Amino acid sequence: MSDTAPLSHRYRLEPGAGEETLLLLHGTGGDESDLLQLGRALAPRATLLGVRGQVLEQGMPRFFRRLAPGVYDEPDVIARAHALAAFVRAAAQRHGFDPARIDALGYSNGANIAAALLLLEPGLLRRAALLRADLPLKDAAARGLRGTRVLIAAGAHDPLIPRERSQALCDRLSLGGADVTLRVADAGHELSNEELQAVGSWLAQGGGPED
Repeated sequence: MSDTAPLSHRYRLEPGAGEETLLLLHGTGGDESDLLQLGRALAPRATLLGVRGQVLEQGMPRFFRRLAPGVYDEPDVIARAHALAAFVRAAAQRHGFDPARIDALGYSNGANIAAALLLLEPGLLRRAALLRADLPLKDAAARGLRGTRVLIAAGAHDPLIPRERSQALCDRLSLGGADVTLRVADAGHELSNEELQAVGSWLAQGGGPED
């Protein structure tokens, strides 16, 4: 691939003064610009990489297909996660950001594809903040995640993602060696300002006491 060949996904890149890159993954119906303002507020010095999902559901972009609410097309999840990982690596080479310092911030469908990246492409993400995340693959074993930090922000009254499914994701990632924090808010699928402030604090602290 030449340096000028188009990359596989539509994206927006906003350079930052810091060394880290924050991969921004929107929810259903969002696009590559959807989380840029939030990303800048939560990680003021990071380079921001907003990516658009390649699947359309009733005209709304998503990162992978689903068969019904809460029922995912798992072969598509796997294929799309590997394709997204290849895009991120190509974008790092194209734009010169450090591939060892990539964090993810994903909401809903974007959090689920980030979870799939953790399961299928260990080592791609240094940290991941998963906002309203589900376990996207029933049988994928987590491995090689030691040193990876994850924050899962769940809603106690989320009608789309029951708390036990966020817990299942937490348990799976922990088995793979990740340092996982599960934070359950008194909320539904929407996010409160208090939760977003907590995400910002987690990112600012490096995601854990060892940084």
